[in-house]
Amino acid sequence: MATRRHSFRLYPNKTQEKKLLEARRLHCYLYNACISDRNYEYKANKKSVTYFDQQNCLPEFKEFWVEYKELHSQSLQATAKRVDFAFNSFFLGIRKRPKFQSIRKYSGWTYPAKSGWKANTNGKHGTLTINDLGITLRMRGEAKTWGIPTTLTIVYRPNKKEWYASITVNIPDVAPKFGSESDLEYKLMVAYDLGCSTALTLYNGTEFEELENPRFTQKTEEKVKKQSKKLRRKRSPNYKKKIKASNRWRKNRKKVSQLQRKCANQRKNWQHQVTSEIASRYDIGVTEKLNTKGMTRKAKTSKGRKQKAGLNKSILSVGFGELNKMLTYKIEEKGGLMIILDTKKIKPSQRCPECGHTHKEWADLSNRYHICDNCGFEIPRDKGSVMVMYNVANNKQQGLGTSLSKRGCASSTSANRKHTGSMKQLGQMKRQKSQLKEGVVLETPSSYEAG
Repeated sequence: MATRRHSFRLYPNKTQEKKLLEARRLHCYLYNACISDRNYEYKANKKSVTYFDQQNCLPEFKEFWVEYKELHSQSLQATAKRVDFAFNSFFLGIRKRPKFQSIRKYSGWTYPAKSGWKANTNGKHGTLTINDLGITLRMRGEAKTWGIPTTLTIVYRPNKKEWYASITVNIPDVAPKFGSESDLEYKLMVAYDLGCSTALTLYNGTEFEELENPRFTQKTEEKVKKQSKKLRRKRSPNYKKKIKASNRWRKNRKKVSQLQRKCANQRKNWQHQVTSEIASRYDIGVTEKLNTKGMTRKAKTSKGRKQKAGLNKSILSVGFGELNKMLTYKIEEKGGLMIILDTKKIKPSQRCPECGHTHKEWADLSNRYHICDNCGFEIPRDKGSVMVMYNVANNKQQGLGTSLSKRGCASSTSANRKHTGSMKQLGQMKRQKSQLKEGVVLETPSSYEAG
């Protein structure tokens, strides 16, 4: 069983949009009320309010605020749960303390179960019925895979004034997708490394392949700066001083948004084309675990900010995180395997692919061509990294142990992995068991197997 999320564009008429905006306003007020309740109880009584405390108060809350009676009870619970998630993330140090949400920026609400709504579609266009609002909306969009709908999130984008339906579906059978050119014999493997000057460097055991960085951000930057300069000369809004934006400011702000949105769409389209082409050729993908958020974090000193400015733009222009996610789910959706190596243990950019000797000076990003002092092997930095990762996955890399699982690397076929309660891992284990029952033999190196 695989879980996928698909987004569809909604096209409400004026009457339907009025009801959607009213429901969005009520959910925003409930979100702020839950935050206010938690803040007051802690300051006044030193008491922590839990999600169940607020959930149990919802019936009484609806009796006092009668307009909430029309909304679905589970959608109100989901809004209270959203506040609980925000505070739990704050307590874990993942994000800042939750603040009150403005109605101008509030995204939408969620139906966490099948009740309260119905998607009349088979994955391509159709209609969406929302029972508590009593409306049926026309929606357009196409999902590559469709299954049993489970949850619904209504999303509103104020800057574009567009409505979307984000639907989660359960797909019972994982079938080959994206025009797979292989027979899923698990023989075709590719190791890939993400970079700045070269967006992707691939190695399949015999030859290298390099894809240049399209640099969509840098190409659009000058146009955005030009429009932003015009924007600064016009009267901007100040909600605290109750100053409204001028019409010329709004027109220019729309032009800036259009340029930024075009850049994002170009990047996403390029990512889908590249990842679909790679996933169609290979059954096994090998890469390293990257902390994109940490890599693009702002430097603390002014000198460091200047040095990292160009690097961060190059990383974000490629979209390291999205590329990894797309390639992972596309390979796994066709029935393939993904192996994520631990960068700190493998050190692919510091290790010689030939002899396995590590060089600390190779970690410097300015060192683009590596010459091993131990064996004399010469190779460019990115090609050396993917070669190390490919050799590790095939158990041919010198200077390391004999098992991926012993080195703490996440492998889709590691049978002795500890159970952590992840639904994704449970789904992978079930899929592997079903493949073994059907007689599918994984002709992969011994390093994938447990022990």
